[in-house]
Amino acid sequence: MTQPIVGYRELTEEEVNSINSLKRLGELIGTAVRALEHMSGADQRWVSIAQTHLQQGIMAAVRAVAKPETF
Repeated sequence: MTQPIVGYRELTEEEVNSINSLKRLGELIGTAVRALEHMSGADQRWVSIAQTHLQQGIMAAVRAVAKPETF
């Protein structure tokens, strides 16, 4: 058995599946953002803002499921 991650409780199978689904969605979103980075004429300032906010959204959703006990 592996050591649990410090600050995280043991997750149910449903929670693990949900987090993995969110992580896969994050990869799809990341691919879309990388495409925008190479799009001529796209305002890269907004692409950067979008990337940050989308990353924060995925992280927040994962934390909503995992409910870590630490900051």
